[in-house]
Amino acid sequence: MSDCMNMRKCGSQGVKHEDIKDYYGKQLKKTSDLKSNACVAPAKPCPAFIRKALQNVHPEVTAKYYGCGLVVPECLEGCCVLDLGSGSGQDCYMLSQLVGENGHITGIDMTKEQLTVARKYIDYHTEKFGFKKSNVDFVEGYIEALGEAGLTENTYDIIISNCVINLSPDKAAVLREAYTVLKDGGELYFSDVYCNKTLPEEIKTCKVLWGECLGGALCWEDLARLAEEVGFSIPRLVTANRISVDNKELESLIGDYKFVSATYRLFKIPKNCPRVGCQVIYNGNITGSEEVLEFDVNYTFKEGQVTVVDGEMVAILKSSRFADEFLFQPMGTTPAGCCPTQPQEGIVNPYEVAERLESGRMKLTTGGCCGSQGSACQ
Repeated sequence: MSDCMNMRKCGSQGVKHEDIKDYYGKQLKKTSDLKSNACVAPAKPCPAFIRKALQNVHPEVTAKYYGCGLVVPECLEGCCVLDLGSGSGQDCYMLSQLVGENGHITGIDMTKEQLTVARKYIDYHTEKFGFKKSNVDFVEGYIEALGEAGLTENTYDIIISNCVINLSPDKAAVLREAYTVLKDGGELYFSDVYCNKTLPEEIKTCKVLWGECLGGALCWEDLARLAEEVGFSIPRLVTANRISVDNKELESLIGDYKFVSATYRLFKIPKNCPRVGCQVIYNGNITGSEEVLEFDVNYTFKEGQVTVVDGEMVAILKSSRFADEFLFQPMGTTPAGCCPTQPQEGIVNPYEVAERLESGRMKLTTGGCCGSQGSACQ
């Protein structure tokens, strides 16, 4: 009998932390041991400065990498970042370079074997990056209990997670704990696997499917509900890619259920922050996004160009690390001869985004009729 069928029988209590620890700590030794492509980042171009940062990460750390996206939010310099389910530490060491010596990265993971690899190379990367002291540390603990792991409230500017939240048996607890340790205006920026509908128990209780980031996938519509219950902003979709499992045995178990990897951003907007729409102009000062800041699938900001934004986006920008990157203007103050850029329609369905991107019917960069240089918009 195959591993999939053997591990499917795990009782009415479903998949537990110990099952995930065993899968990622003992069964998987390297990326090629995965039985599907759900937990492997899609092969797509990334900016040169990110490629360079990844190339500086030790090969053993990279060999133990499992993820379904590229979790590199913008405007990172000097930020305090927490990586949920940091594994071997690849994303931590990559982001370590981007936040700089004045920033800090903390990785939390429950798997001792992964933490051993991550900690082994702290000194290596400190020297490699030319830092006087390390700006990275790793904590053993559960992402559903950050306080119990010693992480304090209102501490982090950004929390990232790469294909990990789906592995948690209690996703609501993960979001609650993330909200607690974020500063006001802080962001949860994460890639994960989602399903087109709620999964049945026979899929949820298959340990292999869960370990492959499929059995624990939320229905994408449930994310908005959980985010609202915790207090986060409406989930803002950054990008999405359809997952082809490419394993006949696993495909026979999941049947007609479809999966997608999607990157979302959730913000902890202060409760007293006004939500009034206005016009904004991006100043182009963010490293790697000097000309265009692709914030999500609905909003792209071009340097020097007037863009109309809704009340919630205004609250996000004004309360977060992005506040100094924009000029805020009341509606109707656009100079004569300039027509502001309008956001794309409110797209929330990751399957729709994935299909549009694949067909070429969507580009993440929007355009207006004003140039970014020497125009009346400035």
